[in-house]
Amino acid sequence: MDNQNNKEENNHASKRKSLGRGLGALLGDDEFDINEALAETPAFHEADENVPVGMISPSPFQPRKEFDEEALRALSESIREKGVLQPLLVRKKDNGYEIIAGERRWRASKLAGLDKVPVIIKEMSDKEVLEVALVENLLRENLSAIEEAEGFQRLIDEFSHTQEALSQIIGKSRSHIANTLRLLTLPESVQNLVRENKLSAGHARALVGLENAEALAGQIIARDLNVRQVEDLVARQKQKTDGEKQPKKNKDADIIEIEKDLNKNLGLRIKISPSKQGGGKVVLQYASIAELDMIIDILEQKRKGTQPSAGQAGLPETGTPAASEKFTMKIID
Repeated sequence: MDNQNNKEENNHASKRKSLGRGLGALLGDDEFDINEALAETPAFHEADENVPVGMISPSPFQPRKEFDEEALRALSESIREKGVLQPLLVRKKDNGYEIIAGERRWRASKLAGLDKVPVIIKEMSDKEVLEVALVENLLRENLSAIEEAEGFQRLIDEFSHTQEALSQIIGKSRSHIANTLRLLTLPESVQNLVRENKLSAGHARALVGLENAEALAGQIIARDLNVRQVEDLVARQKQKTDGEKQPKKNKDADIIEIEKDLNKNLGLRIKISPSKQGGGKVVLQYASIAELDMIIDILEQKRKGTQPSAGQAGLPETGTPAASEKFTMKIID
């Protein structure tokens, strides 16, 4: 059992160290030690002093918005019995102190009726405070998906970081960050259900982009649907919506005749899709890479103002537009 505990502690420390290096790089400050700043255990620092609870205020950079009341009561009981074993990390602000890390301990200390709490006082910029707050919460791994998304969004909006940079800093995949950020497009009422743990992140992701997301969220809760059931429900809804769309108008007989002539003369599968504005698309379908190379070669020579002979292209000679005309080409697999 001791070996297992030691292994878990080492894994946790390793993860914290990895995140710290990434976020230190984010700040461009090699001397800033995130692990030391977090003061995870009393071994890192002794408290600088004991500060009245009333002189301490939460940080506006705290990504956590909801605190589990039951967990806070349990922590307050422990604090009432043993005291605050791990000092809060704070910085001086106005006539008091602002929490950098340890808001749960501060809240639990107030519940326990403590007059003062031990603190470590550090000078930090707003950027460093946000960094520490995010890392401390991410290490605990119990943020709601919406809180996590809001933390990512703040780093993007306030510090101009890309999703790719966040992926390296936070240690999570870019797809995870992108999918988490998409949750912020959901209606506020649905986001609140995720915050309150009434909907999981998986449920919420299935609702992104749906006009009736609120109604479906109510169904999920009322019927206690799992994520797979929600995905099936959404898929059926989309199929029904697609089926109700007006069928496409049939192609003009002249267009069909032109397609047949081009298919016959060029030996290629060609589809013409006219638009209402008078333009349209001509889609050349190919059966092999060699055939694709041949099509590209013809079009590239057309772009340069030259036209390959029938022998060069492997196609029969046909009339072509003037070289000065413009065209665009897009290859679609």
